[in-house]
Amino acid sequence: MTLPEKIRHNLTTAMKADDKVRVSTLRMLLAALHNEEIELGRQLRGEDAARIVKRLVKQHRESIREFHRGGREDLVKKEETELEILQEYLPKMMEEEEIEGYADEVIAEVGAGEPKDLGRVMAVLMPKLAGKADGAVVNRIVREKLSAS
Repeated sequence: MTLPEKIRHNLTTAMKADDKVRVSTLRMLLAALHNEEIELGRQLRGEDAARIVKRLVKQHRESIREFHRGGREDLVKKEETELEILQEYLPKMMEEEEIEGYADEVIAEVGAGEPKDLGRVMAVLMPKLAGKADGAVVNRIVREKLSAS
């Protein structure tokens, strides 16, 4: 079952359960997927759908920060609920231990030994981990490893 099919199935279930927030969030997600199909001029592939979900998750996190800063706790709560629903459709991310293994490998490969080498390491490492690991987590791990050496 593709991601859009899974979302449609879950939308039907949410509609039957009268879960208004889930229905609204899944419709928003399906609309984003549909808009991307139109923009690309083809059906979405697995990585396309995952990229869109990640983008929506990132937007919701930014909105939560901004609403929190603006004292809009009602909107923060709404965005957090939607974020939880969206995160169900994110691909499984790598554990930090796995990321550390890749980081050690790339650090040795490029001969990095100090914090100023972060850019070189990230340039090689991120394509290997694209879609499998959060860039912020990878960056933090690489920084820690380069600072410790």
